[in-house]
Amino acid sequence: MPGPRKLDPSSSPRALLGAELRHRREAAGLSQTELGAPLFVSGSFIGQLESGVRRMQMDQAVKFDELLGADGFFVRNCRALKKSKYPDHFAEAAEAEARATEIKEYAPQLIPGLLQTEAYARAVFEAGRPTATDSVIDDLVAARLERAQILADPTVPMLWVVLDEAVLRRTVGGPRTMAAALRHIVGLSRQRRIIVQVLPFSAGGHAAMGGGLKLMSFPDEPPLAYLDGLGAGQLLDDPATVSSYELTYDLVVANAIPPAASLALIESVAEDYDHEAEQL
Repeated sequence: MPGPRKLDPSSSPRALLGAELRHRREAAGLSQTELGAPLFVSGSFIGQLESGVRRMQMDQAVKFDELLGADGFFVRNCRALKKSKYPDHFAEAAEAEARATEIKEYAPQLIPGLLQTEAYARAVFEAGRPTATDSVIDDLVAARLERAQILADPTVPMLWVVLDEAVLRRTVGGPRTMAAALRHIVGLSRQRRIIVQVLPFSAGGHAAMGGGLKLMSFPDEPPLAYLDGLGAGQLLDDPATVSSYELTYDLVVANAIPPAASLALIESVAEDYDHEAEQL
């Protein structure tokens, strides 16, 4: 399980919660495993909370207050963690994404958020939230583009994406938006900033037909897997579970078109969108 990591409790609510959790657990004479048992979580998970790796959830805060006699401390401070630019189900994954040195993702329906253009992201949010105000949509788009700034670093994280062919063929925002979005991906790949492959329809059935998958690796933390769903998501850290999803990703890669051929296909589809736009 993670060893003690020096935290600055003033740096963030998560660091404050982690430092206080460790202090109160040790004062109570409990091991990480003993504290985790009533919550049905591992000692390793408690260690990750204490070291600021994982985000404490409200139901966990309630239990910690009860077990450690914290008089509502964890609940009160856990509320600060709720103030995120991202939906509750994705907030912790977004934080992990920003720390990752390696990200591997299979995208079954949409261009991944890290690779979306502004116009594409806007079209995605407008389709998903047809009654939202312009200001709400603007905030969502801004948050998504801000996430993508992690690619401003020339080398970290290493991003390897497998796009289902459906991502290329689904016209989101119109042909002009699609052409620009696909060329943005091609540009990042030709700059050697990302690795991209396409899983073609001709591959038929494959190991990740259940939905989107993101794998994240870190220099001093255990790897995580994030499963994406409709308005929901799961961030998983169990080693055996993460290992099984790493195999799933490897199987998807094995069925995908090689990178050079994938780029050629993406560029070809972008040209088709250009031609379609000219006829409008």
